[in-house]
Amino acid sequence: MTETEFTNLLSKIDSLFIPKSRGSSGGRWIAEGSIIGGASIEDMEQALKSESISVDVRNNGESVYIRVEEKDRILLKIPRIPRIHIILFFLTILTTLMAGALMEGINFFANPLGLVKGIPFSFTLMLILFTHEFGHYYYAQKHGVDATLPYFIPAPTFIGTFGAFIKIKSPIHKKSALLQIGASGPIAGFLIAVPALIIGLILSNVVEVSGESIGIILGDSVLMKFLTAIIHPGLTESQDILLHPVAFAGWIGLLVTMLNLLPIGQLDGGHVAYALLGQKHDIVAKCTFLALIPLSFISLNWLIWGILILVLMRSTKHPPIYNMDEPLSDKDKLIGYVCLSIFILCFIPAPFQ
Repeated sequence: MTETEFTNLLSKIDSLFIPKSRGSSGGRWIAEGSIIGGASIEDMEQALKSESISVDVRNNGESVYIRVEEKDRILLKIPRIPRIHIILFFLTILTTLMAGALMEGINFFANPLGLVKGIPFSFTLMLILFTHEFGHYYYAQKHGVDATLPYFIPAPTFIGTFGAFIKIKSPIHKKSALLQIGASGPIAGFLIAVPALIIGLILSNVVEVSGESIGIILGDSVLMKFLTAIIHPGLTESQDILLHPVAFAGWIGLLVTMLNLLPIGQLDGGHVAYALLGQKHDIVAKCTFLALIPLSFISLNWLIWGILILVLMRSTKHPPIYNMDEPLSDKDKLIGYVCLSIFILCFIPAPFQ
């Protein structure tokens, strides 16, 4: 049960009970308050009888406590999908299909049926983005945090999208929940992007290059270099790989994962670093942001990303959460180290040249 759902539940008995404080513990929501004159505990239990929850109402003499727990804990609940989500999703499919078709040299205005050529790129990229956001959504549900379904963002760019995001609508009370919600997206997306990149590299062609390069030159991460050396060993200086659209979508997925894992503000990496480091995160975030300045001399992409962070977040700080003194488990710390490893493997000094 999320905080919003608990609030809605209490509103159903607002003629019987006045809450003074509320909180959650061990998967249960607890409210302390007082009964309105003339009402009784039996009245409250009867009013909540039809709900699919377990209710325990107790009177300790001074205050009345309501403890609420779902009878059958559902880890994933798919709500009614708002129209805006559906529209954005299909628009993003269309724009990524267009981008994929352009990569194949198709003029989709002259030949609309040529959009089918964009399916490999569109399907792969949408799968990576969907899996990334699903990871966030699943763990938000698991920890009782109210979150929206993903918003996909169509865009007239060479990849057809600006990505996707979910909105967190209720406070996150625990460090472990913050870390797992923040880490789940990049890890899930990474697990899809890597196989996509491997399959795409197998489908890619090795070509001879002249002094004049044609098209966009993509930067290499440690992971990209490793996979390239295994799948296409022995490349000479006069050879390069012409990426298949599936490989390009996988490369984009790893780039998005790396950018999201920067330990700044409310990026995914910011959530993870704040859960691990607490107040020390502020120093790490500022140093990381300042590091974007020298990186901008290597590639202007970092300058653009830094400007976007300033415009969208306006700060490198992470908002405080409850229970910051609660220690993380070894499992949670391991998740944090996995995220750091993924960031190192995916880091690209100059993404585009």
